Amino acid sequence: MTYIIIAVVVVLLGIYVMITYNKLAKLKIRVEEGFSTMDVYLKKRWDLIPNLVDIVKGYMKHESELLKELTKIRKTSYETLSFEEKANTSGKLSDDISKIFAIAEDYPELKASENFINLSEEITKVEEEIANARKYYNGTVRNINVKIVTFPSMIVALIFGFKKEKMFEATTEERNDVEINL
Repeated sequence: MTYIIIAVVVVLLGIYVMITYNKLAKLKIRVEEGFSTMDVYLKKRWDLIPNLVDIVKGYMKHESELLKELTKIRKTSYETLSFEEKANTSGKLSDDISKIFAIAEDYPELKASENFINLSEEITKVEEEIANARKYYNGTVRNINVKIVTFPSMIVALIFGFKKEKMFEATTEERNDVEINL
């Protein structure tokens, strides 16, 4: 009788470990999918930056430093950036794009340019897609992190080497108000 009880406990424990491992594995895949989705939008915005700089160059002679900074950031190959570099660069690009749109208010002919209007609408749409993808990604990261740090699933996570994932957070530049110095 004792052997049967021990066998049942071992089988139940094995089933729990298997179910918990599978949940963690599925959550890990969702995190990867979430980052991949966000990465597509980050890359799309990355590719729009040269077009924005080219359109704005002719109108914004006095803001050449901002354009140089955008060009400098953009010289790096996106594919070679790590997760942290993509997060930091994303924040800087969002900040600089916001500055360009704010400065564009002082250039009526730029604001009236059909190319600028179309590009600004496209960038605004991409920014919204990035924000939505960040929400999804951070939600999946939250789910796996909760599973990794709560008992008893944390034991299975430790045994199989699951580690907490990093949230995609706003950078310092993104948290600050956009400053325009004319």
